[in-house]
This record gives sequence, structure tokens and C-alpha cells, in this order.
Amino acid sequence: MLGAAGATAAPADAAPGQSGAAAAAPLRAAPHAPAAPTVSEIATAWREGPVFVDPDVSDQLSDAQARDLSQEIRESDKAVFVAVLPATFTGDVDQTMNDLRGDTGITGLYVLRVGDDLHVRADESVLSRQAVQNLESRFQGTTPAASQLSGLVGNATQNMGGRAPTSWSSQEGVPGSTWLGLGIAVVVVGGVAYTLTRRRKNQRARARQEALAKLRVVVDEDITAFGEELERLDFRPLEPGATDEMRGDYERGLDAYENAKSLMDRAQKPEDVREVTKALEDGRFALAVLDARRSGRELPVRRPPCFFDPRHGLAVAEVTWAPAGGAPREVPVCAADQARLERGEAPDIRTVESDAGGRRPYWEAGPAYGPWAGGYWGGGLLPGLLVGTMLGHMMMSPAYAADYGSAEGFGDGGGYEGGDVSGSDFDPGDFGGGDGFGDGGGFGGGGDFGGGF
Repeated sequence: MLGAAGATAAPADAAPGQSGAAAAAPLRAAPHAPAAPTVSEIATAWREGPVFVDPDVSDQLSDAQARDLSQEIRESDKAVFVAVLPATFTGDVDQTMNDLRGDTGITGLYVLRVGDDLHVRADESVLSRQAVQNLESRFQGTTPAASQLSGLVGNATQNMGGRAPTSWSSQEGVPGSTWLGLGIAVVVVGGVAYTLTRRRKNQRARARQEALAKLRVVVDEDITAFGEELERLDFRPLEPGATDEMRGDYERGLDAYENAKSLMDRAQKPEDVREVTKALEDGRFALAVLDARRSGRELPVRRPPCFFDPRHGLAVAEVTWAPAGGAPREVPVCAADQARLERGEAPDIRTVESDAGGRRPYWEAGPAYGPWAGGYWGGGLLPGLLVGTMLGHMMMSPAYAADYGSAEGFGDGGGYEGGDVSGSDFDPGDFGGGDGFGDGGGFGGGGDFGGGF
């Protein structure tokens, strides 16, 4: 009979005091259990504990090693599910991963070692696709299995979002003497751990508030610039020639202006800024349409704002450009910056206060500007624009997702606390990782994982 990861099925006549010892052991099938567990059985075991080891590959991960790995995951309070399975278990890893995720029904990070091959998948709400691919690339081929899995878990749990399922916290059957020993350990160690944890949380909270303060300056500049656009347009709803369409455009522009101010006033964390800049970009397009109607010109096509400074307005073209030391890429530009580049001049780049001090281009100024950029160039455009830049590198890391929420195109990691029961009707499109999952490319390539790993 299959039990929870971190548990062994006890004999029917076992004394009550023995169940606690059994609960500490890694999952093993009883001597006469079927050699091949089903997806459903593994998923059921995972809901009770984080590690499952098929008895046919017990030489890859011993009982003691499985116990240690299970304990490491539990102590991290993250929803990480690990299974060590024979190479014959499945020929379609992608489908098996989806089936396991659906049957387990818990948002988290899923790791399979099938034979000697490592496969990693995760709900994007806890870890971005790019970060998952980096993990898989970095630890693929690492031996022995215990080192591979412990290393992967240690790296992932430092930065992934979410929390462990509450079902793992059950300690039924633990003898009273064990509870006494645990209680003493908690008293001795708990105070130190609490102090360190609280200090880290306070430091992180201060850093986020400092980042938000920087963003307020930049966003206030953006809101002011948009207000000036409204004034320059000098549209009066009752002026001669005004149509209902024009009045609708103008109203959308005004609403965007007021909405942006209101959203910024209510912003509590850096990722809230994404909605502010998105509102400004919506409003800027409405004004561009209004201006075209009044001038009798063809209505503009919705385009992203100028990459060098969104205050320049809608882009009119894409040009090839490369940041200092970076690879060329196509970026959307306004007419003025297009002309500058054609003349061999530098574009008019938006600079902001950087983490290192002084003003730098926003893509070199630190991670706080990710949400700001995400509102302007979301929808999958942002990764290509920022590849090879400091900001692009940071936004690919799980540490960024944990602190700021992922900008659009880098995965949707903002704020969802995983480890919750999310059912079997989850969207497989949000469950990504390596082989065949996601399109993040080969960032990392098995090298440094980024994000402080």
C-alpha cells in the first residue's frame, strides 16, 4: 500500500507509538505492493508529503536521503513535489507532468527524476517559466541523485513564491517524548530563527518601500507629461466640428488621467505601478486617435510607446538598436528618435535614479523599474526589448518574481500564494518549464541561475 511521501505503511498490528517513526521514513511500497505506482497514487502521496521514491529505483535515493530531502522541503514551507521513478515509468513526460499536477491539485513546483533524466515544471504563479528552465538546465546530469535533488530544492525554495500545503504539517502519532524533544529544540532555536526571519522581512519591506518611492517620482513625471498632452490638445467637447467619437476619445483620455493618479495614490508596493503606466498608455492612444480625427488623418494603429521614453508617445517604426555591450534588437521608436538614429546621433533616453546612485537609463537602474516598464510594453513584448540588459536579467529571476511580481512576458508570478488546493481543472498553459514548456529560450544555459542563487 502506498503512503505519504515521508511515510511508510506500518503493519496492521503496529503499536500506536510506532507510527511516528514510520511517518519520518520516505515513501516506499510495502514488500508485496505493485512495482509500478499509478499517477493517482503518486499524487495522493504528494498531498501527504513532498517526496516519493519508487522501490525499483531505491538505489538512487536511500531512505535516509529521502527523509533529509523531505525535511528540507518541509522546513522551506514551499510546495515542492519530488518523485524518483524508473525510466520505464512514462514515455510522455509532458502529459505525465500535467496529469500529476492535475491529480495532486496543488499549486507548486513539480520535479521528476525519471531514470537519469530530470524534468521540472511549475505553476507560473510560484516560479516563472524561464526560472524553471534555468533550474532544469543547471541540475540536469548532476550526480548522485541526492545531490541533484537537494541542490535543486535548495536553489528553488530560496526564491519561489507560494507556501506548502497544510496537509504536510500533520504530526499525528508522534510520541509524547518526541514532542518534548521537539519543544525544547523549538524553544532554543525558535527565538533565533524568529529574529532572523523578522529582520529579513523588515529589510525586504524597507527595500520595497524605497523602490516604490523611486517609482513615485518617475510616475509623477509621466502623469504630469500626460496632463500636458491633454492641455496642448485643447479640445472642447462643444467646439464646432466635434463629434460623438471625438468626445468619446477625449473622455477616455480624461478617465485614464484620473485613473492613473488614483491608482498611484493607492499604490502600496512596486508591482502596483504596472497598472498606472498601463492606464497612461491607454489614455495616450485615445488622445492620438482624437488628434487624428480632428485633423482628418487616418486613425493610428495601436502601437507600443517609444522604447527610449514612453513620454515621447506612440512609436512610428521599429529600428535596430543595441545597448552598450549588448546584442542588437528591434525596438519601437518615435519619429524624433528615429530621425536621431538615422543621423547617427544618440536617442533621447529616459534616465532615472539608479540603485548605484546617479541617473542611468531605466534598463540599467535596478529591478524596481520592471513593473513600470511592464505597464508600457507588456503582452510579451518586454523580454525581447530588454534581453541582455541589467533589468532584463533581473526580471528573469525567481527572486524578482518574489519581490515585484513578474512583468508581462516574463511569466505571471505576481502575488499568488501557491501551495493552495487549485483543483484538477487548472490551466496547463500556466504550468510550464523545460522540454516543450514555455518559450524562454536558453537563458542561463546551465550556468549561473541568477537572482541571487
